[in-house]
Amino acid sequence: MRVFVAAALIAAFAGVTPVWAADPPAAFTVCKSCHKVDAGANGVGPSLFGVAGAKAGTASAGFKYSPAMTGWGKVWDDAALTAYLADPKGSIPGNKMVFAGMKNPDEIAAVIAYLKTLK
Repeated sequence: MRVFVAAALIAAFAGVTPVWAADPPAAFTVCKSCHKVDAGANGVGPSLFGVAGAKAGTASAGFKYSPAMTGWGKVWDDAALTAYLADPKGSIPGNKMVFAGMKNPDEIAAVIAYLKTLK
């Protein structure tokens, strides 16, 4: 218990978010209107559980991805996620997501960090 508290205090003073803090960032609020984070729990959009590191169009079984998404053929690494979250239609033309994109790089980074915890 002491180690846990000490690590949390050190992280707080260093301005670092501890790894065990997997609460979604404020920027994720807009994502929640269409996406769920539980495995296999699809909504309007696919579940985002396990999306980081997965091949596009494969992470959520049972979701009907667009041909543009399944045909894109790339893995959701940091660069791909950053480009997609900033400009979904520009990075994968023809995909079904009706979101204009995030403009704040810090918010994009926070969402990506959160997506990586969904395993």
